[in-house]
Amino acid sequence: MTDVATTREQPPAPISRPVTAAAALASLGIVYGDLGTSPLYTVSAIIDSAGGRVSPDIALGILSLIFWALIVTVSVKYCLFVMRADNHGEGGILALMSLVAGRGRAPALVLMGLFGAALIYGDGIITPAISVLSALEGVNVATSSLKPYVMPLAVGILLALFAVQHRGTARLGAVLGPVMLTWFVVVALLGAAGIVRHPTVLAAVDPRHGIKFLAEGGWKGFAILGSVFLAVTGGEALYADMGHVGRNPIRLTWYGVVLPALLLNYAGQTALLIAEPGRDGNPFFRLAPDWAIYPLVVLATAATIIASQAIITGSFSLTRQAMQLGWFPNFNIRQTSDTEYGQIYVPTINWLMMVATVLLTVLFGSSDRLAGAYGTAVSTTMMLTTALLYNLMREQWKWPRLLALAVSGGFLFVDAVFFAANLLKIADGGWVPLTFGALVFIVMTTWHAGMAAAQHKALTVAMTPRRFRSWLRRRKLPRVPGTAIFLTRMRDVVPPQIIFQAQQFGALAETVVALTLAFQDTPRVAPDQRLELREIFPGFWQMTVRYGFIEVPNLPAALRNAKLHGCPIDLSKAVYFSTRDRVIRDRNQRHLWRWQVPLFSLLYRNSVRAVDMFNLPPDNFVELSRQVEL
Repeated sequence: MTDVATTREQPPAPISRPVTAAAALASLGIVYGDLGTSPLYTVSAIIDSAGGRVSPDIALGILSLIFWALIVTVSVKYCLFVMRADNHGEGGILALMSLVAGRGRAPALVLMGLFGAALIYGDGIITPAISVLSALEGVNVATSSLKPYVMPLAVGILLALFAVQHRGTARLGAVLGPVMLTWFVVVALLGAAGIVRHPTVLAAVDPRHGIKFLAEGGWKGFAILGSVFLAVTGGEALYADMGHVGRNPIRLTWYGVVLPALLLNYAGQTALLIAEPGRDGNPFFRLAPDWAIYPLVVLATAATIIASQAIITGSFSLTRQAMQLGWFPNFNIRQTSDTEYGQIYVPTINWLMMVATVLLTVLFGSSDRLAGAYGTAVSTTMMLTTALLYNLMREQWKWPRLLALAVSGGFLFVDAVFFAANLLKIADGGWVPLTFGALVFIVMTTWHAGMAAAQHKALTVAMTPRRFRSWLRRRKLPRVPGTAIFLTRMRDVVPPQIIFQAQQFGALAETVVALTLAFQDTPRVAPDQRLELREIFPGFWQMTVRYGFIEVPNLPAALRNAKLHGCPIDLSKAVYFSTRDRVIRDRNQRHLWRWQVPLFSLLYRNSVRAVDMFNLPPDNFVELSRQVEL
């Protein structure tokens, strides 16, 4: 079976980037779409959870909880601690998993990282739906006559958004930052105007208001906490998108722009609730004067499209990382820009997310109803991130146990409270992202287990180079002119496809290359470490090409480099061999559960062929097929 191997390295030293105005502006457009648009629906969802109205004391307590949630979870946990855990400048839960379990230890940590990553897909199908719906629902504040058109218009915008993904985001990227900067300025001004109406809301900085609310609110107050959590959804994006702009620009824009704007707006909405407790409608749009409602809806829609774009492209990047770390089958990945490496398009993921997102938009119909489904996946991922962070503190940062427990334990307590509160929303739709994430997790673990079983099976047939050479001599197989390049995940042995090809054709090419792609636990590989080449015996070469887990393999370039290092490859006449085996169940094997075999077989049959994945010449490509029992 053709696959890629993953090698392990020592965790790299953190990388920081200088702060520039361009990087700071880019971080607004790339990182803060989700967090930045949360005021559109958070307070509205809280009011709905509270039964439609809140008293001044409750409103002040809720604002206090929002304030401290943003401070503790985003400002302290993510900005100061989690973002220190970078893998050569890259972030995200898979990068964190690679740091703490990169050398094959602690399978429980690997499973936590994988499940957290899988749940991001669950978050990814809800974020576009709830964001766009909440923005368009702003017209309901001005007139109720447009209400029937909100959901269909949201569906149309989402369909258009997913439909243009294949064009890339190079042109859109030039305006993301300025649009989001405008958004945050407007959000801050609206909030400041609201605070003027009732400045006593600034007292919510005192955490005792939040504590009092939780102490007196009972079960209902605890349930409202699940809606409060919506204010920090998107916090994981700060870490996941760190590789695009660097942690320093992200921190600067958070403390200097985003956090003040969000706090002002939440305070302004709370002041409005206290000043006008009986009015209906989304308090975010009620902050605006009547003449500004429609322009604000347009700006909000643009901001939510940016938030949706960020989660879509983030899902593409996550897919590539998981695939190249060996946890996903091969997907077709298209590079949409020849200058920006991170701009990729994964058609399968795009269309699956589109179908799921549109279905959620139609079935739930409003942002208030979708709020019940939002938060369960994110809170779970945040809790898993904290668990991985503790292990990083102990293993890599060498913190004393008590210090690591104190810091991570504080974060874990907050995460666990939000997680428990979000569990109450499962019946209201929280099961949707959890189920979606669980399905992705099953696919990831089944694929990895299936490939491991196939590797184990292949090793029973493979030969050592010395034994293979003796086998060739005994059979007196001739070496015919030409170059045969075999794609294999096996190193230091002669893989079965070379043996079978020699048996079936009764000859072997004059130059044989066993080519292995090895994806590292680091994001990128230095050019001088890219290629490992050695001649095992005359005419038989083993070549390993290394790539980082965010890099796109370029095999033709690697083979040209091998020729420069002495390997006599005639690329114009080289024939590439890969395998496309048929998987059936072996009743005696114990590497896979019974139900996993048909799933793995389905994934394997539909994974992208090597000729398409690695841009190989199709006229010189041969697939070998066998029946393999797993």
